[in-house]
Amino acid sequence: MRSIEQACYWLARLPPREPLPLSTPAEADIVVVGAGLTGLWAALFLKQLDPGADVAVVEQGIAAYGASGRNAGMLSETVDHSHGLAVQHFGFEEARRLAALGEQNVAELTAFIRDRGIACDYEPSGRLNVALTPAHLEEAARSVELAERLGLTTFRLLDAAAVQAEVHSPLYLGGVAVAGGGIMDPARLTDGLRREGERLGVRIYERTTVHSVSERGAGVVLRANGTTLTARRAILATSAYTHHLLPAVTFRFIPLYDYIIVSEPLTPAQWDAIGWRRRQGITDGRAFFNYYRPTPDGRVLWGTSEATYYAGNRVDPSCDHSPHHYATLRESWRRHFPQLADLGWEYEWGGAICSTTRLTPFFGRALGGRVSYGLGFTGHGLGSTRIAGRILAHLALERKGDLLDLSLVTRAPFPYPPEPLRRLAVNAVTRALRRVDAGGAPNLMLRLLDRLGIGFSS
Repeated sequence: MRSIEQACYWLARLPPREPLPLSTPAEADIVVVGAGLTGLWAALFLKQLDPGADVAVVEQGIAAYGASGRNAGMLSETVDHSHGLAVQHFGFEEARRLAALGEQNVAELTAFIRDRGIACDYEPSGRLNVALTPAHLEEAARSVELAERLGLTTFRLLDAAAVQAEVHSPLYLGGVAVAGGGIMDPARLTDGLRREGERLGVRIYERTTVHSVSERGAGVVLRANGTTLTARRAILATSAYTHHLLPAVTFRFIPLYDYIIVSEPLTPAQWDAIGWRRRQGITDGRAFFNYYRPTPDGRVLWGTSEATYYAGNRVDPSCDHSPHHYATLRESWRRHFPQLADLGWEYEWGGAICSTTRLTPFFGRALGGRVSYGLGFTGHGLGSTRIAGRILAHLALERKGDLLDLSLVTRAPFPYPPEPLRRLAVNAVTRALRRVDAGGAPNLMLRLLDRLGIGFSS
């Protein structure tokens, strides 16, 4: 199997450069662990709040090596996993606030990349959620009604003729078109944030694996690359890797692997065969849905949310590939678009995400408040990592902020069980969700989890 830097379409497109590793002892006011979107947004907000702060970022690979460079690059306004879950988790008024925050965040993010000249191939193409069953159609209608109640004007219900006019698939019965957000290259966005951080004086050490974070006096010391980095405060922006440095948070999230394939470039005739002229990002209405989008050079990115949990909370390069998932992805493409059943696929990779039982980000502190962390973006990280970076910067600087009273900051999600119950629970829920996607009714376990607002599908 190819290395992730070669197998992942986005990482393979990054311009070559020579990263700077940490090689001698260093100090900083605040150190951020993780040069993905969360960590780099946090660094930028730190410099905005305190321009004189000495900020360092350390990253085990290169910027965008983790989930930030391996996702589909689909930007949405959603902060919770859905607006319906936001109501269930936090009540109607906070769900309304989150909906407005999500739209504001997309507007600010896209203005930032425009103003800073970050070339990440952003296209404000919106998104589609397509219905494959009558039950999906009913849910689509409910989602549009709820969006309107929350003050969103960007949701539009589509019937079969309308959705077929957008994308030609024999499976599509209707759906929802959302006018906000769009598609972009997530690795180039991340790399652009890295360059902006360096312009502001942030020191970024790549190829630097942090092995431990511990207290030292009133601050912290990080041990990495055989040396040390000391700081007054630290931010862990390490997503699914967080338990490697902070085992105590393991029960608050579960690491999962999503898998994606990217096709060869399509010819004009092939694009005509499937339509898709507006180039929206698309998901379908199943629990284990496909998500997909066109690329800047005329390929199709095709992913699955049927994420895999590797027992023992394993997150390492041995999980980066799954021939089984690649085969099922190709088969699902053929079902959706039989007119292009022979399409070739040139890239395939996996990446770790982390999911809380609430399917929303989770924030906390450790080591007597010296360390702040945020994780759990569950498929919506392209947008919500910017919100997380803003929250983490305020926490690290102990500044008041208008987001710190959000329930997703103040209330911890329901915990996951430890092993071996964790693995058994994931397997049981996965089997039950597959039966629902095949047309069956939710069993008692799923109905109970739904009442609690708990899920396992990404």
